[in-house]
Amino acid sequence: VELNMANFQRTNRHGSFPKAQGKANGLDNQDDVFHVKRTPSSPQGGPKKRSAFVDLTNVTNGDLQYNRSKYLSSEDQSTKRAEGRAEESLSEDSGASVLQDQSALQQHPEPAVLQTLESVVLQHVEPAKQEIPEAFDIDSEQAGDCLMSPEYAKDIFDYLQKREEHFVLTDYMHKQPDLNAEMRGILVDWMVEVQENFELNHETLYLAVKLTDHYLSVTEIVRESLQLIGSTAMLIAAKFEERCPPSIEDFLYVCDDAYKRQEFLVTERNILQGLNFDINIPVPYRFLRRYAKVAHASMETLTLARYVCELSLLELELVPERASRLASACLLLALVTKGLGGWTPALRYHSGYTLSDLGPLVRRLYAMLASPSDCKLKAVETKYSHKVFFEVAKIPLVHIETLEEVLSEQEITQ
Repeated sequence: VELNMANFQRTNRHGSFPKAQGKANGLDNQDDVFHVKRTPSSPQGGPKKRSAFVDLTNVTNGDLQYNRSKYLSSEDQSTKRAEGRAEESLSEDSGASVLQDQSALQQHPEPAVLQTLESVVLQHVEPAKQEIPEAFDIDSEQAGDCLMSPEYAKDIFDYLQKREEHFVLTDYMHKQPDLNAEMRGILVDWMVEVQENFELNHETLYLAVKLTDHYLSVTEIVRESLQLIGSTAMLIAAKFEERCPPSIEDFLYVCDDAYKRQEFLVTERNILQGLNFDINIPVPYRFLRRYAKVAHASMETLTLARYVCELSLLELELVPERASRLASACLLLALVTKGLGGWTPALRYHSGYTLSDLGPLVRRLYAMLASPSDCKLKAVETKYSHKVFFEVAKIPLVHIETLEEVLSEQEITQ
């Protein structure tokens, strides 16, 4: 069976990628380089190499000046000595004047200079940090833990939300005449398998999908190179997120050697240049963990929200959604499914979203769970049906009336 992406045909709407089979016993990303210690001289009996400028490069400045003085007349030499004494006297006088000017400036600083310095300082002084209400302070319990950085946690996620404005996407598939939404779904489904088999962080998967979407939004490609782009995006994301990222040989292996090593390197450069090397894209998974901490959600509830969020990666229509809003909607749906209430004031404070902001997206996610766009893409469902993930994929959907009741009640109160 041919495993290349060339299997995609315009009439075939359900293609597949080669199954990820785990890590290959490959080398590192760099070629092996054998460093041989060079001898300082030529072999015994061999001619010694000599530079044509060895007489100049091996002498010091003093030796060079001494050699030049041999060719000067006595009159020229006396002129040179007089010039040297004049230069020394001038440098001493100038140095003294500079010291006098500096001391005078310290004793009597110019008002204009002080005003300029004051204006510069005031421009860079940040406004006073807004105090977090005690009822919403979820980081105080980690006070003193430098690994958790509780003093900066709220500021970090506020910064990530601001960065989302630079990475807003639209439906780009009209720019890709040789691709369609189903092909993208097949690619993402295969990337989920790769992430699971390589045991990569979930942040790596989310970032790889983001990199793929952003690159496809600015570069037209052919379907034969779609898997190469997805694999290279995962390689870049792994370098960004992982301590020990997989090597190129690992990705060549999972692609069944459909591509060459040089193709990976060229594609890596193309993706980075296409995104202007700005790959620190906010992903929903980070916001989801933060908001679950705010809600004091259990690991099972968080895993259910992660399942919904990971399923959303397959949907092209959800690509334009901001990461923080998508994470909020996934957590809200998980809370309602587990009967744990709705969107609390603490969640509104930390996320910046009200229930009216999340209602339409929650309904779209519910429709996605009720009727998946492609029933053949089972990687996410199979993954979250395992006991390690609390078998959350087997949890029945909450009744639509229950969901609407929670959404309508809280919309009225807010």
